[in-house]
Amino acid sequence: MAPSAWAVALAALCIVALAPPAAGFYLPGVAPNDFEKKDPLPVKVNKLTSIKTQLPYSYYSLPFCKPDTIVDSAENLGEVLRGDRIENSPYTFEMREPQMCQIVCKISVGEKEAKLLKEKIEDEYRVNMILDNLPLVVPIQRVDQEGAYFYQHGFHVGAKGKYSGSKDEKYFIHNHLSFTVKYHRDEQRDISRIVAFEVKPYSVKHEYEGQWNDKKTRLTTCDPHAQRIITSSESPQEVEVGKDIIFTYDVDFKESDIKWASRWDSYLLMTDDQIHWFSIVNSLMIVLFLSGMVAMIMLRTLYRDISKYNQLETQEEAQEETGWKLVHGDVFRPPSNSDWLCVYVGTGVQFFGMLLVTMVFAVLGFLSPSNRGGLMTAMLLLWVFMGLLAGYSSSRLYKLFKGSEWKNIALRTAFTFPGSVFAIFFFLNALIWGQKSSGAVPFTTMFALVLLWFGISVPLVFVGSFLGFKKPTIEDPVKTNKIPRQIPEQACSAARITCGGGGHT
Repeated sequence: MAPSAWAVALAALCIVALAPPAAGFYLPGVAPNDFEKKDPLPVKVNKLTSIKTQLPYSYYSLPFCKPDTIVDSAENLGEVLRGDRIENSPYTFEMREPQMCQIVCKISVGEKEAKLLKEKIEDEYRVNMILDNLPLVVPIQRVDQEGAYFYQHGFHVGAKGKYSGSKDEKYFIHNHLSFTVKYHRDEQRDISRIVAFEVKPYSVKHEYEGQWNDKKTRLTTCDPHAQRIITSSESPQEVEVGKDIIFTYDVDFKESDIKWASRWDSYLLMTDDQIHWFSIVNSLMIVLFLSGMVAMIMLRTLYRDISKYNQLETQEEAQEETGWKLVHGDVFRPPSNSDWLCVYVGTGVQFFGMLLVTMVFAVLGFLSPSNRGGLMTAMLLLWVFMGLLAGYSSSRLYKLFKGSEWKNIALRTAFTFPGSVFAIFFFLNALIWGQKSSGAVPFTTMFALVLLWFGISVPLVFVGSFLGFKKPTIEDPVKTNKIPRQIPEQACSAARITCGGGGHT
């Protein structure tokens, strides 16, 4: 690569590395949803998640209130692979219309229901909901900054605790949800745009007067006509067999100065229990930047030496060199198992190309966090189409090593790494399916993945290999000695197993 090209590449890497670690924005042309007063706001439910088990479950796998008809939302490939299961819910809001102590339903707890709830509470599962494409969050006040908050996605199904004076641990369910919908209002058009969806969960042992009459029942523990919301409860709702659980909610609306285009900024402030992926990407970019600088220095240093080596007339003159320069006549000799090296290089080019294009699209905003599952979908499709580069690079290197069976190399490139990953994926998916988790990939999605692999990726690898093998052979920058240099016997400390073991410690 010429020095000018190196400078351009390093400048691009520097710009990416200096980008802010987390920022949410929308592409021009993506229209927001405008709501007038009393417009219906449909609340959707998503999967149950836990940082302890990492196994997602459908919201309705627990004995929660259900609508008359459960409708699944259309999901893209990335959402299905992430285990998302977006469905409608019985929670109904109206824009800028506060509601207090609204009854959702009453359920009777049997042995099966009690066991499910206790298991999910024990494993610290969280309930996820969506409003206007915004995930439900619990605002947590920061200890180090007064008045500052950070968000936790979803709320816990329940909590464990003890009654005063008792040593027995009990399970309590969060059956009352206090929602807060923040909106940004346009005074001129009298429309509102949702910028935040928050909740504070409570466990309340509801009581009522007379007979149960669904949503018309009068509760003694809260008043739907009172202009206040529940902020605490002295009598929490315990999960017990044979008991009833009444689910209720409040919803309040607050005007906010946050603009619609910036509404994801607060959501992207990560908590300590989450992996800082953006910081990791930043660190990788810095490493690539510094590695590029070292490569430039090495190229400048070696360029003169390579020209000098090509002018050597006899082998005796080459033997006069000392140090690492002695191996210049052997470094371009085809190694043992050179065909597998070609396969691994092609796979690496495919992976790097996918990663690079994904990062470019992410920086440009095409992979906005509002596009749920878009990142995984983009990476999967880019991997499939980058098979062209994998086949091209592997066959070109294979031709450099004087190989002639380019179809064999193309076949290995197309199946070695993807086949290994798919075998592991299939095995893990079978285990997840056995746990009845929503993270299990359905058969139709599995068939779509196989179709992408065999129908697009494999043909592209062969096309790339054909094109690469037709190209002229790459010439070595220095002459390769006809007789391989004898390699001295290595000490035990320099053995392959020892070096490999040291690299993994």
